[in-house]
Parts: sequence; structure tokens; C-alpha cells
Amino acid sequence: MSHTPGTGTRSGSFLGEVKDAVTPRASLLVLGVIALQLLFIASYVGALHDPKPKDVPFGVVAPPAVAERTVSGLERLPGSPLDPRTVADAASARKQIEDREIDGALIADPSGRTDTLLVASGGGTVLATTLEGIVAQVERSEGRTVRTVDVAPASDRDFDGLSSFYLVVGWCVGGYLCASILAISAGARPADPLRAAIRLIVMALVAIVGGLGGAVIVGPILGALPGSVVDLWGLGALVIFAVGAATLALQGVFGIVGIGLAILLVVIAGNPSAGGAFPLPMLPPFWREIGPWLPPGAGTWTARSIAYFKGNDTTVPLLVLWVWAVAGTVLTVLAAVLRRTRREAELPTQAG
Repeated sequence: MSHTPGTGTRSGSFLGEVKDAVTPRASLLVLGVIALQLLFIASYVGALHDPKPKDVPFGVVAPPAVAERTVSGLERLPGSPLDPRTVADAASARKQIEDREIDGALIADPSGRTDTLLVASGGGTVLATTLEGIVAQVERSEGRTVRTVDVAPASDRDFDGLSSFYLVVGWCVGGYLCASILAISAGARPADPLRAAIRLIVMALVAIVGGLGGAVIVGPILGALPGSVVDLWGLGALVIFAVGAATLALQGVFGIVGIGLAILLVVIAGNPSAGGAFPLPMLPPFWREIGPWLPPGAGTWTARSIAYFKGNDTTVPLLVLWVWAVAGTVLTVLAAVLRRTRREAELPTQAG
């Protein structure tokens, strides 16, 4: 029987290399990637495959008897698309829309056959169009017509009101990519508080530059969003730093797995629930509930408020972003302190 010299040795070497490469840790990381992939599909398709309005805050301006009848009729619409409430007058309805308390309002004209619908496409073109369709159908059933007035119109260069969302997504990507690069180049867990502080300082500098760049691109360069460039700059810096600091914190606690957890929170859970492609009232309950508390949702809401609603109703989303930023900073430093303390405690044992 013939035998090729070295074949067995090469085969054994190859199998040995495969065995060394497929370690339990590598296997777990691969399984984690598969899980993230499936969660990505489930989250995006689950949130966006069948958008339906549900309990959209909606005002009704009419004489008392007419208002009561109209509100009652809107409450009984199949699927409860609207959450109607009476509003004192047209000026109050317009102000509540500008303050982002309601998303639309119907102003009844008791002396004629044509009513007025107030919408705000700056808060989401899809939602404004949906409200037009719902109200038009109701009015036709009563033999009436309706004209639409856009109180806060989206820019004609902001297709479907998506520019705010894409801007914030870009900022979020910058945040977790920068943190990930720091982990890959210098280790997932900083060795001591000083190195953790250096990473946070780098993240702050990246946030300042990235925030300004994004604001200038969507504003003066492309003309996609109106609103203050300075305000958008500040928002961008906060979004980038909040996401970056949170990613650094997750890496400090969980190591390289923290990058996957950041993607889970920001990309898989945060982006489809941000109210970008479809505003929050059109998302399924789970995504509608979590969206405002994650950076993409808080950032998108604030960017639209800056661009179209004079900066109204931004206190809560800005607080959400600050909580992410502060919590990420504290946890990043604390993880480094604990890591140094644990290492120092092990030194006498090793020396003995």
C-alpha cells in the first residue's frame, strides 16, 4: 500500500488548527451573531410589516352637542385608530399640535358642509396622510367634506419626514462604532480608571465633531431639515456620546460581548421603535412602548421638534439621552475601578 509522505502530518495539523479555532468562546460568539441576526429580522419585520394607527391623540373643535357626538363616533371607529378629545377652539387645537400634545384636529363648521382637518406632516408624513384618510372617510359617511391644513409641514426636501430619523441613526452608528473601535484596538475592558477616562474623552471629542458634521450636512448643505444648526449640533453630540458611553459601559462589564449588546439595544430594538419610518402611534404596542426610552427614539423625536415644532416637547427625550450618557460614563469608570481593585487583590496571592 502506497503512502504519500507528510499527508497524515498535514491532516493532523489542519484538524488541530480547526480544533484550536473552534473554542467554546468562539462557538458562543458565533451563536450570539446568529441570535442577533434573527432578532434583527424579527424586530424590524415585527415593527414595520403592518403599520396601523392606534389611539392617535386627536382634537375635536365643535359646539358642545356636535363635539360630543363627533368624539363618540370617532371613539367607535374599528380598531380604535384615534384617541379623540374636545378642544376649546381652533387656536387651542393648533397650539396643542405645535406643542406635540395631539397629532391632528378636526374643526367642525356648523354653518356649512365643509370641515377643517389640522395635521402636522413634520411629525411624520405617513401619520398625517393616514389621518386625512380616516377623517375623509368619516366625513363622507355623514355627507360632509373636509379640507386639510398642515400646521407644521415637512420640508419638500425631507421625503416622508425621514431625514430626522436617518440623521439620528447616523449619529447612533458613530457612537457605537467609535466605542467598538476603541475596544478592538486597545482591549474591550480598560485596565484602569485613567484609561477609561481617556476613552470617554475621545468619545466626547468624536461626539462634538460628529454632531456638528451631521447638523451641517442635513441643514446648510442638503437643505433637508430646517431648524437651528446649533440646536441640532447639540443634539447630535448628546446622541453620539450617549450611545458611545453606553457601549463603553457594556464593554467594560461584559467584554467584547458588550458590542453585541449595544447593537441589540440601539440597532435591533432602537431603530424600528424610533418612530422614523412610521410614527409611534402606528407601531405595535411593544415597539411603541420602548421607543421613547432608547436613544434612536429620543433623538428622532427631538430632531423633529427642533426642525418643525420650535423645539417644543423635548424635555423628556433630552432627559432620556442624558440618563444614557451619565449612566454610561459612571458604569464605564466604575467597571475600570473594580477591574483594577480585583487585579490588585490578586497580586499578593500570585506573589505568594
